[in-house]
Amino acid sequence: MSTGAHRLFDLSGRVAVVTGASRGLGLQIAEALGEFGARVALVSRKSGDLDAAAARLVGSGIEARFFATDLAQPEAGAALVKRISDAFGRIDVLVNNAGATWGAPAEDYPDAGWEKVFDLNVGALFRLTQAVARAHFLPRSKGAIVNIASIEGLMGHHWSRPGSVAYNASKGAVVNLTRALAAEWGPRGIRVNAIAPGYFPSKMASAVIDAHGDDLIEQTPLGKLGSENDLKGAALLFASDAGGHITGQILAVDGGFTII
Repeated sequence: MSTGAHRLFDLSGRVAVVTGASRGLGLQIAEALGEFGARVALVSRKSGDLDAAAARLVGSGIEARFFATDLAQPEAGAALVKRISDAFGRIDVLVNNAGATWGAPAEDYPDAGWEKVFDLNVGALFRLTQAVARAHFLPRSKGAIVNIASIEGLMGHHWSRPGSVAYNASKGAVVNLTRALAAEWGPRGIRVNAIAPGYFPSKMASAVIDAHGDDLIEQTPLGKLGSENDLKGAALLFASDAGGHITGQILAVDGGFTII
């Protein structure tokens, strides 16, 4: 990495944990951090998908290992931190990307759907963040947390699309959890920010994009969905020293979807 401003983005020697990293947005982010020198811990539920993701990164010259974990389990966060600590010796960056959704009209929304979405999107996110902070960030008075929220946490859901009230509410919680942790842990050297992606082709968004993709593109000033590179810059900024004076912020990466 060259001198000057380029050095601010250099993550050499640092360890980044990325959840929901077996594909899609999480893998995109892991790739970006690895390309700038981070050693990457990939976390998701399925070993097979993780193995393929890790092989892709390693094939690009990135040091990556995978850790299959069901973060919805109450003790999973602390156990995962120990496994990653044993493997890498440290954690410098945490990217909370793992999430779930459940589509149903609000009046018919099942308790099981509500609990599943909130437990993973908010509860598991907080438990893992707490475990990483206790073990690594707070003792060293340094760390970067990047939460993946959503534009659905910044706005109401359009009535023409399948209801997603728990997803909207949970991502709204992630937005303010980001601010609350940034305020509390800022004096202790920890930065906490969030990215709110718009519509990106992904397994989670596939049903909505298949049914409403043309409308979504028409409502986006840049006239396109997110691409396989469009989260990389934002994630790298928040994870690196280039974002050293940024905390508590929510950055919409949505092609302008939320400005109109």
